Amino acid sequence: MAPQGIVAAIVVGLIAGWLASFIVGGGGLLKYIVWGVLGSFVGGFLLPLTGLKINTGIPFLDTVLVSAIGAIVLVFAARLIS
Repeated sequence: MAPQGIVAAIVVGLIAGWLASFIVGGGGLLKYIVWGVLGSFVGGFLLPLTGLKINTGIPFLDTVLVSAIGAIVLVFAARLIS
């Protein structure tokens, strides 16, 4: 992955994790990034399975929203397991 791609993934993860924290709580810069980056994978997998499509007309915003939804699902799942 190119350095620009890594930076973009970190920025998207940070924003998505921060947004998810409003719903599920928690905080901290590193947690925001980790949950957001992992959430992008989960959201990208789950949303097509459910038939949901996010289309705001702004691709970056779509990516952040999908990642935030995935992060929320991950945090809820982690809390259920522990």
